[in-house]
Amino acid sequence: LLRDPLAAEFLRRGWLQRKLETGRGYRVTSTKPKVLVTVRGVPFKIPSETAAEDKAKGRRWHLKQDDAAVDSELALLGTTLHQLSGPVANPFYKSKKPITAYEGEPLLLVGRIDGPSWERCSEMIEEAIAVEKTGLWGMCYLDFARKSGPGYQLGDDWMETISRTNRELGIPSVIDRHRDTFVTNYPMTRAALYFGWYTPDRNGPFLNESFRLQKGSVAVHIHSFSATLLRDSERHWTGPLIAKGAAATVGNVWEPFLQLTHNLDVLHESLLAGHSFIEAAYMANPSLSWQGIAVGDPLYRPFAKHEGFESDDPDTEPFLHLREALATWGGDQETLIRKLRTTAAKKESGLLYEALGLMLREVNEPDQAAPFFESASKHYQASSDKLRQKLHLIDMARSAGRTQEAITKIQAELSSFSHLPEGKALAALLVILDPPAPPPVTPTAQNESE
Repeated sequence: LLRDPLAAEFLRRGWLQRKLETGRGYRVTSTKPKVLVTVRGVPFKIPSETAAEDKAKGRRWHLKQDDAAVDSELALLGTTLHQLSGPVANPFYKSKKPITAYEGEPLLLVGRIDGPSWERCSEMIEEAIAVEKTGLWGMCYLDFARKSGPGYQLGDDWMETISRTNRELGIPSVIDRHRDTFVTNYPMTRAALYFGWYTPDRNGPFLNESFRLQKGSVAVHIHSFSATLLRDSERHWTGPLIAKGAAATVGNVWEPFLQLTHNLDVLHESLLAGHSFIEAAYMANPSLSWQGIAVGDPLYRPFAKHEGFESDDPDTEPFLHLREALATWGGDQETLIRKLRTTAAKKESGLLYEALGLMLREVNEPDQAAPFFESASKHYQASSDKLRQKLHLIDMARSAGRTQEAITKIQAELSSFSHLPEGKALAALLVILDPPAPPPVTPTAQNESE
């Protein structure tokens, strides 16, 4: 109902050229428009008509799935050479060239402006335009799955690559490598980038009613059905991330299987290289006619202004110092730490002190990292930022297997931060590390007679 009238209109306007291959169907030879945008109100998912029967009979049902994202099908507009069932290889996957210079098999990059409300859809566009003028500067939060089994390792490998890239570029990254996700109301301030997995519904910081991602942020949580309730601000992930301020995100409308969904490391790398959001989303996705969607202003380029950018904005300045320092002394850790420590002291910057602690922790030097987190706590003004430094110190004890030390640190800080919404993070972490005893069982009449 969408594809055929669109293809007919593209042909009428001369926007699409194709040729008939005998006995096979039409192959697209060129498309004039490169990007197609669907908006709130346009359906975004196609339910299955055949896969359930195959699954019930134990067949290789995932290869026959005809459920898919509308946008992923429209990327192949005009071609009749593929079946709706099963994925199709994306020829733009891992491309290094922008779509205007791409010379491979023609396709449309289909992006979507959608979400829980019309107001939020409008804001996503406005925020992308505003932030692009200066570039996206902020912190990155990475939440590993750490689940057992080879099927999960790929996602954590993506996270490791993102972590390494951020370290090389000076993007401060808070990393949770535990099986549990960031705890309830974790103080995730200045969150310009968020990549996490693997829970079915929003949790952690996203349960805090007052929490907002940074304007212009890119945020993704991997889950098989992350976008199946795209217009719901409470359930699953894509809708809630948009509601919490994400300007750009990707997700899945049905089960994609991890190896056929957006590669988060490629998405991250492509954005940092200055590509538009929609180019990065398609560079990261190995499959078309499948489950992935990209939500946000397709032309948004969050990192296009990073090279050579200068600013005296006090909120941006620490991130500029970090980028310049890594570019200058990245190969000499001793000099890098000394120079950044001097700048942090001169600027009285909690963020630079925290970045130094995070950097040293990632290269397995927790004893050197701890004093920087202490200094960061003294120089930050916001209580939520001070709390995050305490959580870093607690997590270092936990990660080193010193569980009782971590519990003692939590108990010492509970009253100091109980007035904050983010203070719930301490209580939630205490339950994980020191679970309360189960309530006593009250005997029933049946138990007593037995």
